[in-house]
Amino acid sequence: MMSHYVVASLTLLWTCHAQISRTVTDTLRVANGGVWGTWTTDEFCPPNQFAVGYDMKIEDYQFTGDDTSLNAIKLVCSDIEGNHFGQNSITSGQSQFGAWKGRVTCNQPIGTAAFLTAFDLEVEGDQGRLDDTAAGWVKFKCTNMADDSVQDLNKDPGQSFVGAWGGWSSFCSRGSAICGLKTRIESNQGSGDDTALNDVIFYCCSVTGSGFLVGK
Repeated sequence: MMSHYVVASLTLLWTCHAQISRTVTDTLRVANGGVWGTWTTDEFCPPNQFAVGYDMKIEDYQFTGDDTSLNAIKLVCSDIEGNHFGQNSITSGQSQFGAWKGRVTCNQPIGTAAFLTAFDLEVEGDQGRLDDTAAGWVKFKCTNMADDSVQDLNKDPGQSFVGAWGGWSSFCSRGSAICGLKTRIESNQGSGDDTALNDVIFYCCSVTGSGFLVGK
């Protein structure tokens, strides 16, 4: 299994292009992301909301055509009380191929919340002269904010038609959860080989501390 990056905890004020600022505690990455495309915009859940689930935009297997598989990732947001459960969702850059497969969310405990706190990315490596797809699937860990118990969250059928898992990212610091993301997207290559989504970064924010809107 490919080793993952272990990212030290830090605190910084990060302003995204959507003009929402959040106090970021950790930046989660994996080591097996694709190499094509450019990094797009940082996007964050609304203030005091965190990722409680996700959706994927997937292009199904094209047989003799050009495959891209994973084209976008959407985070489903909620506050810890569940008052705004699933009302807001965010995406970073996305490609044009495929369709959204339907959201899945963490099982919610009574009296608190479970949020996304780590991820694993399925990626096909460089195929040389053959068809490249890059990222194909993503799965997460959910953490109960009260007792730190962990559950897996993986949209059925649980994997793409090609590629390999690279190993879990580090977890958000205790008391923090995923609150935003940024994706690496290869633009439409015309008659060339498209790969769409290649890599992703997830940001963690403190659930118990500050995370707030500072400007529009």
